[in-house]
Amino acid sequence: MARKKAQGDTKPSAKKPNQSRLSSAERSALFARRESAKVLRTILQGDARRQAVGSIKSLVYSPSVRNKRATYALVCQTLKYLPVIKDVFHTANVLSSKWKRQEELMYIILYDILFGQEALLAGDAEKFLLQKKDVLQAALAKLLVRKKVKHVSDLMTSYKISDLPKPRYARVNTLKMDVESALVEFKKQYEVCQDAMVPDLLIFPPRTDLHDHPLVKSGSVFLQGKASSMVAVALGPKPRWEVIDACAAPGNKTVHLAALMKGNGKIIACELNKERVKRLKDTVELAGATNVEVKHEDFLNMSPEDPAYSKVQAILLDPSCSGSGTVVDRLDHLLPSYTAESDVNRLEKLAAFQRKALEHALSFPAVERIVYSTCSINQVENEDVIKSVLPLASSYRFELTTIFPQWPRRGHPIFDGSQHVLRTDLIEDQEGFFIALFVRKGVSPPGKHIRDVGNTLRRAVQRRKKRKINSFFLLRTLGLLL
Repeated sequence: MARKKAQGDTKPSAKKPNQSRLSSAERSALFARRESAKVLRTILQGDARRQAVGSIKSLVYSPSVRNKRATYALVCQTLKYLPVIKDVFHTANVLSSKWKRQEELMYIILYDILFGQEALLAGDAEKFLLQKKDVLQAALAKLLVRKKVKHVSDLMTSYKISDLPKPRYARVNTLKMDVESALVEFKKQYEVCQDAMVPDLLIFPPRTDLHDHPLVKSGSVFLQGKASSMVAVALGPKPRWEVIDACAAPGNKTVHLAALMKGNGKIIACELNKERVKRLKDTVELAGATNVEVKHEDFLNMSPEDPAYSKVQAILLDPSCSGSGTVVDRLDHLLPSYTAESDVNRLEKLAAFQRKALEHALSFPAVERIVYSTCSINQVENEDVIKSVLPLASSYRFELTTIFPQWPRRGHPIFDGSQHVLRTDLIEDQEGFFIALFVRKGVSPPGKHIRDVGNTLRRAVQRRKKRKINSFFLLRTLGLLL
């Protein structure tokens, strides 16, 4: 019970006479509220700074959170009702400075009092608010009158969570297991099939909960969306290459690169934010990606003339963006700062950074391939950025190259070559991503690359003719699938 005293208890000692008399359900609820308060504090502080440590889901499902399902439900519901909860506290004016210092726990408890499980409330903070229950309910009634509505549901219209059915995607970490083995294991319990475009990606029915599955906990499988999984494949690094992941945290794309490279070569994973560096390191360790070097450094400060980067052949640039393409999946629409219309000034600042980062990537002398990607639907962060760097890219002999030619949705036609870039649609694909690939001219021409792949494939088949292995798995094993 030592962790329960971290928030919301009037005394630091965990040895309270009433604790031993709590039922199992009360103890579980007490602990879940405090875990939820810690997660909620991280979310709200990151949102206030516009510098999130991770998505709501990733924070809740991190290894440090033990009661994941209860915490996830409490955090989401409290965020959903947060405007009402804040107004109720403002009207009731019941919090002393002592309790204001634990406002996230207060938000969680008030949600339970007004809308959740009041019967399971135990703990000093809970008792304090229960004593103020009449005042709090009166404040809620005043709020309904002021807003000229009869029911709380009428206040929440603009905060409802979208319920569009979206498949659950999971990427097999081929550093630890092969796709066929993962399919066999998952088919024991779920409906599952293999994605046609990203061979190490599996598709499950909507709302399939895999967070507690042993393969996910062990790092053999990562919960990663389809569009996100397409980014590393688009870059197509070869096994012995040196690669920079310029804005790497939380690390899903980084470890995907490591898997495509079969754990060989070297990946320099950069991250400026200290808290996100820790998450990046955790992801790398979980994946068993031993060829990844994590650097707590600003990519823009890495000199292309530095001999340490003279052999870098590929750069994955997935810079900070508005996240407008993943608001529902990330649950960002629950955050206080979220508005349907993005702030123009913020978008302009983001685009300026994105353009500067892409220009910097283009300047590395030995680089052959650069992928630029965002999880944004905004043209200013996507096509406008690409268009602005085309003259510079041309001066370095880079040109846009088509990726996933079978994919139907392409870039907005605002420049010559927009058909080469790829978009996913927020409605049709239920996530909005943008991916562009620059390839330096004179390096690995398409015909030669295909012949090289064919020759390597034939040699590998001869070496492995006694093994049964499908062409997708073989290409992925060789790190040559584009």
